[in-house]
Amino acid sequence: MDRVFKIVISFLLTALVMNSCFATSQEEGMKKQILIVYLSRTHNTRAVAEMIHQHVGGDLVALELVTPYPENYRQTVEQVQREDEAGFRPVLKTKIEGMTNYDVVFVGFPTWGMQLPPPIRSFFHDYDLSGKQVIPFNTHAGYGVGKSFNQVDQLCKGCRVEKGISFVGGYERNGKMLEIKDKRVLDVKVQLDGWLNQLGFTTN
Repeated sequence: MDRVFKIVISFLLTALVMNSCFATSQEEGMKKQILIVYLSRTHNTRAVAEMIHQHVGGDLVALELVTPYPENYRQTVEQVQREDEAGFRPVLKTKIEGMTNYDVVFVGFPTWGMQLPPPIRSFFHDYDLSGKQVIPFNTHAGYGVGKSFNQVDQLCKGCRVEKGISFVGGYERNGKMLEIKDKRVLDVKVQLDGWLNQLGFTTN
C-alpha cells in the first residue's frame, strides 16, 4: 500500500512540474517584444519615452540623423519647412537591427509645423512595420498634434495603429526647453499610466 501511495504522489508531483513548465513556456511565448523609438529636440519627448520604458520595458532607441539640424531654432524651422514642401526624408544615422522581431512599436515625436517631423517620415519609410501594433505619442508647444497622428495612419501601411497620447512640452521659440520635469513629471506619469493600462500594458 505504501508503495502504491508513493507511486501516486510521485506521478502527481511530476505532472505538476510539467504543467508549471508548460505554463511558463506559454507565457514566455506570448510575451510581446517592444520597441520604443523617439525623436526629441527639447528632451520632452525623451522624458515621455523613458516613462513608457519604465512601464512596459522593451528597447529604447533615440533617432539621430546623419546630418543633424542646426542648433539655431529659426534655421531649423526654415529647413523643416523646405523639407515638408519637398517631401524630403533626411537620412537616419540610427540603424535598428531585428525590426521583424518586434510586435509592438511605440513611436514618439514632437509636433513640427503642425505635422510629423521629417525624420519620423524617414523612419516609416525605412522600416516595414506591417502587422505590428504601432502606438504614437507626442509632445508639442501648446498647439496640439496637428496632422501628425493622421499622418502616422497614412504612412504606416498594414499596421494596427492605436490611439496616441500627447502632452505639452517645451516652447523653444520662447527659450523653454525641457518642461516635463520636477512636479510635472508625476502629472504626466499618471496620465501615461492610465493610457498604457487602457492599451493593455501592465506595469513592468
